[in-house]
Amino acid sequence: MSVSLDKEKALSERMRNLGVLETDFEESFVRSSGPGGQKVNKSSTCVYLVHLPTGLSVKCQRERSQILNRFLARRLLLDKIERQQKGFIAEEKEKLEKIRRQKRKRSKRAKEKILTDKHHTSEKKSLRGKVNIVEE
Repeated sequence: MSVSLDKEKALSERMRNLGVLETDFEESFVRSSGPGGQKVNKSSTCVYLVHLPTGLSVKCQRERSQILNRFLARRLLLDKIERQQKGFIAEEKEKLEKIRRQKRKRSKRAKEKILTDKHHTSEKKSLRGKVNIVEE
């Protein structure tokens, strides 16, 4: 299996737009793991690609063909580089930090304050009950 010429051209054009050169990549091939049987165990179809200027790396073993994995690895790496250049990584880190803050364990004082607020609210709600008028 091979990659179509249109896809190759689109990939090279995208590399040009991002300012990435083919010489910026360090490529190595290793044996894949997982399903695929004897073919996967004997041939080095897994592609490990590193972009030297940024230090970003990708490992791709999605297909049984080395050619397809090379193409897919380049595409994944370009996605990462584009995200980094456009500042999406900073936003993602911000979101993760927000989630981390939300999940962080509360201090003893904060817990006590929350409990007192809850008790106060429950007292207010209990006073909202029906009024019983007793006639004698």
